[in-house]
Amino acid sequence: MRRIYASLLPVAALFTIACTGSSQNSTTASSTAQSATSTSSGMNMESSRQVEGGGISVTGWTGQIDAREAKRGSTLSSAKLASEGGGLHVTTGPAVAYWNPSNTATGDYTVKATFNEPKYMNVNDHPHPYGIFIGGNDMGTDKQSYLYCAAYGNGNFIVRGFGPDAFALNGGRGESNAAVHKAAGVGSPVTQDIAVSVKGDKVSCSINGAVVGTYNKSAVVGPGKLKSTDGIYGIRFAHNTDGVVTGLTVTKP
Repeated sequence: MRRIYASLLPVAALFTIACTGSSQNSTTASSTAQSATSTSSGMNMESSRQVEGGGISVTGWTGQIDAREAKRGSTLSSAKLASEGGGLHVTTGPAVAYWNPSNTATGDYTVKATFNEPKYMNVNDHPHPYGIFIGGNDMGTDKQSYLYCAAYGNGNFIVRGFGPDAFALNGGRGESNAAVHKAAGVGSPVTQDIAVSVKGDKVSCSINGAVVGTYNKSAVVGPGKLKSTDGIYGIRFAHNTDGVVTGLTVTKP
């Protein structure tokens, strides 16, 4: 019996090593799969950088970073708004909305501006949007609400709002549209003309002269959404984005 027992020891040892190795390989494979899934599903965990010399240096303008960015310790000084050639140069940092409290619109109107990203994706590792917001109420507080239409330099756009929690009108990550300009590549310039219009019971977003989305006011105004389409208008940039805004104006029909 002793000889049989002794002969079985190497076999048992090999079995134990094989099982242990298999378990470790499974754990490694599982972790790799989870990482790949996270990346492929678009859940990019790129963190917001801190902009050197940040803050607001444009007279009459103010802003507020997203609440989740504030919880991570970011402030308005983590992003930058400055005057440049008659326009506004925005460099983020955390996602932020900027506005001048005197810029308001009521009834039927169109707010428009041109957004130039001089070097596409020069401060991020995937496309980020920028655009116009309207219907700003309680701005600068934890109850602020507004609706924005923003373009990406890869041909996508997004229409989204805060009421004060986020709500989306064309999907959580937007959608593509042939009207939205695409940069030739990373580091290349791309420009978008963006306009948001309110007319009767409709709200629409136009990019480069084409209407890319029209929504009923009932989908925009109400509990958990906007208080009204009347209010402050301004600009919004996602995190880690650099661009220049010109021609921000409001017109009445």
